[in-house]
Amino acid sequence: MRTTEERPVLVATEADDVTADMVITELNRRSVPVVRFNPADIGDSLTVSARYGIRPAHAAGRMLTPSRAARLDDVRSVYWRRPTWPTFPHLSPDDARFAAAQTRYGLGGVLHALTDPLWVNHPLRNAEADYKPHQLAHAERLDLAVPATLITNDPGEAREFVAAHPAVIHKTLRATSYQRDGIPVVSWAEQVTADEIDDRVRVAPHLFQLRVDKACDVRVLIVGRRVFAVRIESDLLDWRRDYSALAYSVITLPTPLESALLAFLDAFGLASGSFDLAVDRAGTYWLLELNPNGQWGWLEERTGLPMSAAFADLLTQGGTP
Repeated sequence: MRTTEERPVLVATEADDVTADMVITELNRRSVPVVRFNPADIGDSLTVSARYGIRPAHAAGRMLTPSRAARLDDVRSVYWRRPTWPTFPHLSPDDARFAAAQTRYGLGGVLHALTDPLWVNHPLRNAEADYKPHQLAHAERLDLAVPATLITNDPGEAREFVAAHPAVIHKTLRATSYQRDGIPVVSWAEQVTADEIDDRVRVAPHLFQLRVDKACDVRVLIVGRRVFAVRIESDLLDWRRDYSALAYSVITLPTPLESALLAFLDAFGLASGSFDLAVDRAGTYWLLELNPNGQWGWLEERTGLPMSAAFADLLTQGGTP
C-alpha cells in the first residue's frame, strides 16, 4: 500500500466537463494524483482488471488510461461526476447491446465493489436518491416543508388536484433528453390548468405540485459537512430558463433547516448534493427537490464561494487508508 500522499483520486466524467476541471485543478494544487476516465472510453483508451476469490482479500485490481495508471486498492476517493457509458456504434445492434451490458456490469461492478475509498457519490446511492417521490416522502419525515404534490396517471384525479389549489405546476419526474422532429426539447416547470389535462396523462405518471408564491429561490450545495447557500433572484417560474436574468447573493440558512438537509443526505448515504428550495413571502423554505449530482460551477464563478476547494478537500481526505 502506498502512502496517503501517493494514493490517487479517480474522477469519472465525460470529456468536456468544466466543473470537474475546476476540482481537478484544485487537486493538482494539492499535488494529489488524479486518474480521470470515462466509461465510454472502454477499449484502447481504458482498461480495467480485477481478481476475486484469492488471498489476500482486496487483491490488486488496476485501471489504465493512455496517461495514467491506478491500483484500485490504493484509491483514496472516487468523484463520480458525469460519466457516460459506451454505445458501441461500430457493432451490430445486438452486439452493441451485449457489449454495453457487459461494460456496465463489468466495469461498473468492479468500481461499485470498491468500499474503502470515499465516494462522491456512489452511483448506487445517487440512483436511489434520484427518485422524486422518495425524496418528498423522506423530506416529510424530516419535517421539511413540502408543497402539496400529486403523482398520478389518472386524468380525473389530476384535474381534481389542479382545481383544488390556486395554482399548480407540472414538472418531469426525471430529466430526460429527447427530440421532436429532430429538435431537442427541454422540459421546464410549467403552470397547468384543469382543462389542459386530457387522456394523454394515462400514458405515464406525471408530477403536479402546488405553485409556491415565491419571494426567491435558493440553491444549496452541501459538500461533506460544508453548506453553501445561494439566494437566486428571478421573475421566472423556472429560473433555469434564463441564467442571464438571475441575481445571486450568499446567505446563511436557518440552523434547523441546515441540520435537516445534512440529515437528508446522510439518510441516502450521500457525501454531496444540491437542493433546490423556494422561499415564500412569509419566509418559509419549501423543499422542491434534491439533485444528488447537480451543477454548481457557475455559482462559484458568480459568488466566489470556494466550492471546488471544498470538493478537493473532501476527495483529498478520502476514505479508509
